[in-house]
This record gives sequence, structure tokens and C-alpha cells, in this order.
Amino acid sequence: MIEKIVSLILSAVLFVSGQPIPTVPVLPSPTIPTQNGVSANGWLQVSGTQICNERSEPLVLHGMSTHGLQWYGQYAGPQAIQNTASFGANLFRVAMYTGENGYIAQPESMKAQAIAAIDAAIAQDMYVILDWHILSDGNPMTYADQAEAFFSDMAQRYKDTPNVLYEICNEPNGNVSWQNDVKPYAQRMIQAIRAHSRGLVLVGSPTWSQDIHLAAADPLEGENLLYTLHFYTGTHGQELRARIDDVLNKGLPVFVSEWGTSRADGSGGVFLQESAQWLDFLQERGISWANWSLCDKNETSAALKPGTPADRAWTTDDLSESGRFVFERF
Repeated sequence: MIEKIVSLILSAVLFVSGQPIPTVPVLPSPTIPTQNGVSANGWLQVSGTQICNERSEPLVLHGMSTHGLQWYGQYAGPQAIQNTASFGANLFRVAMYTGENGYIAQPESMKAQAIAAIDAAIAQDMYVILDWHILSDGNPMTYADQAEAFFSDMAQRYKDTPNVLYEICNEPNGNVSWQNDVKPYAQRMIQAIRAHSRGLVLVGSPTWSQDIHLAAADPLEGENLLYTLHFYTGTHGQELRARIDDVLNKGLPVFVSEWGTSRADGSGGVFLQESAQWLDFLQERGISWANWSLCDKNETSAALKPGTPADRAWTTDDLSESGRFVFERF
């Protein structure tokens, strides 16, 4: 409102002075409460294969994932998160890497950054995923003790906060199996979280969270659990969509906690036709998603143009080709 008043006054002054009135880009207003946000929906629950709000009404979450906090933490700050909400997102994913000089190397710093990002998303009435982002440490059992202590602490911290979702293992990869590694790890993390919180828990699977069929054949016990699937539209297509349909038919709830408009390595594209096909597919099935990634990295999956400031409001001119496509789908 203040910005609008200032703009009107400036226009009047320029009109009287005879100077040309500059074109001012129209920005979406930050929306608190967020459309389809926490204040309207409360605690989430899983009913069958669908996320529902506390009134048992179906709800779909759409939003952005950060890149690694240790590299692009500025885009996990209050202004960047407010910008994302103002374009219509009701979800924000905080990707806290464990390796790559992340949490294991600097636990206090990474934890503080994650908490600050979570709190900023909460202030925008958004749901927020706390992502234990394993990558080079492909087996989640590698740092299971640290993960258990971390999730126990964070679940206790946010036990009364319906905003927070817990993604316990981003992308198991390498020589890991569902039965011997991922499932027992998940059982430990779920127990640690459930000691304090009933928030949704998102569980990855082997082969970079694509082997959801293995989880469907041997699912976890418990409530409010979802299984993540990750894809990049320049690499993954009908085979994974068929896998999703198969596991949905078996009753396994799916959450796409990471997807990109590029190839799986972050380059190539932008594959807009394939991306639209994927998002239409997810929309038809009521599957929630977070796009990779909210940063200005020089790769096609990045949502922002290189050099975009994190500390001011954004217009569509600040968005990359991928960012414009994704933000329009919120």
C-alpha cells in the first residue's frame, strides 16, 4: 500500500512537471496469509495417496527448493522466500546438504541457516520441507547417528508447528538397497520424529529417489508418510510416470520433492514441452512438488538469472526461462 501511494504521488509530480512517466513493473504483492497456506489448512495428513488438510480436504503443495545452503544461502533468506510466496508458492524446500562441506563438516552453521530459512517460510504462512540432502554420501546409513540426533532436535523444536515437513534422505544412491539400508534408516528417523511431531515425513528410495516401486513392494509402517520421486524433464519421462501410476494403484502416496526443467545434471534445455507434460500429469493426480532450484547458478535448472539480488523484490524479468515457466505454474 505504501509503495502504491508513493507511486501515485510520483506520477502526479511528473505529470505536473511535464516529464514522461516511467513504466513501473507490476509486482505481485506479498500475500500473508499465503493462498492455500498453513493458516487456511493447518496440520497436514495423508489419506490414501493424497495429502489432505486438517479438515480432510485434498491439498496440493507447489513451490521451490533451495540449492545448497553453503553455496546459495542468500536465496534462503526472508526476502527471497517472501518473493517466492508472492508469486503464489505455498511450499519452500530447505536443501541442507550433509556432505559437500555441508552439515557434517559444519553442523552448527548449517543448522542455524536451516532454522533461519524454516522460520522465514513460516513467517510467510508457507509449508516448508527440511531436507537432509544426502548426495555424495549416497547411503543414508553413513551418517544415521547424526541424522537421528538432528531430526529428534528439529522435531522437538517444531513440534507445535504444522508448517514443517521432514525429508529424511534426499537421494540414496550408489550401492544401497531399500531393504538393507534405506528402510531401516527410515524406521529410525520416523521413530525419532514421531517422538515429538506428527508432521509429514518424506522418504527417499535408491537410485536417486526413483525406485519407489521397491518401497511399494515393502512399505513402511506408520501414518503421514510419503515417498519421494525425483525427475529431470530432459532425462526422465514416460517410464517414471508409469512407475508413479503403478505405485499409486498399490496405495503408495508420492511426493515430488525435487524436479527440474533440465537434464539430470542441471544442464540442457530448458525442456518446456516435457516439463508441461510432467506438471499436467502431477496435477491430474494431485501430487505435490518442489522445483530445483531457487538460485542464480549458471545452469538451466536455476530459476533466477545470474546476478539476481536476493535482498529485493523480483519481477518476471529476474527469472530465467525455467523460473518463468515454473513460477507461472504455482
